[in-house]
Amino acid sequence: MKQNGRYCVVIPAFESEKTSGDLVAQIKRHELDIVVVDDGSRDQTASIAAQQKALVISHLHNQGKGQALRTGFEHALRSRYDGVVTMDSDGQHDPAEIPQLIRAGEVQHAGIVLGNRMHNGGPMPPMRRWANALMSDIVSAVVRQRIPDSQCGFRFIRKKVLQDVSLQGKRFEIETELLLQAAGRRWKIISIPVRSIYQEHPSHIRPLRDMIRFLGLILRYVCWRR
Repeated sequence: MKQNGRYCVVIPAFESEKTSGDLVAQIKRHELDIVVVDDGSRDQTASIAAQQKALVISHLHNQGKGQALRTGFEHALRSRYDGVVTMDSDGQHDPAEIPQLIRAGEVQHAGIVLGNRMHNGGPMPPMRRWANALMSDIVSAVVRQRIPDSQCGFRFIRKKVLQDVSLQGKRFEIETELLLQAAGRRWKIISIPVRSIYQEHPSHIRPLRDMIRFLGLILRYVCWRR
């Protein structure tokens, strides 16, 4: 894959031993560096990823997806990558689509490229689809541009965006926080269709708790903008 920059893939991982090895192996085919942030897993997530030649950064205790992403972003900035691709560790995202995200970011000069899983009514569980559509509508209204899948963790993010934002989120709200801050600083955000691969792996999302965090984040952003 010919690129105009130097990028790495950041994967926040928690107890993903069933999927982390195959995911890293597939990403390696694209000749990209891979950073797996093991967020206090008690299984073999870290060792399996390391066996596949990923760089593994481990948290001693589980701190949440947001903190794992922030750790990965800090490493990417220290290592002077031009940007990152983020992916979930559960095998939900197709590594074959990584080049599309990067190419869209480069060709369209976007700060963030979001994967959009909502375009074709794929295999997303109905309750998850409804909640995601609602949250995406709220984010779209707040940032005043259409964000069809605001909760998708499959993203391309430029280095300059990461340098320009000040992320505080420690859990799933970080994905919304990044969009709000980037939009507030007038970065170009685009979306491209991606497919979802849902498997029988437990979700770490806690709907009520994470919705409360999401709404609190939205309220703080609206107050800050005013």
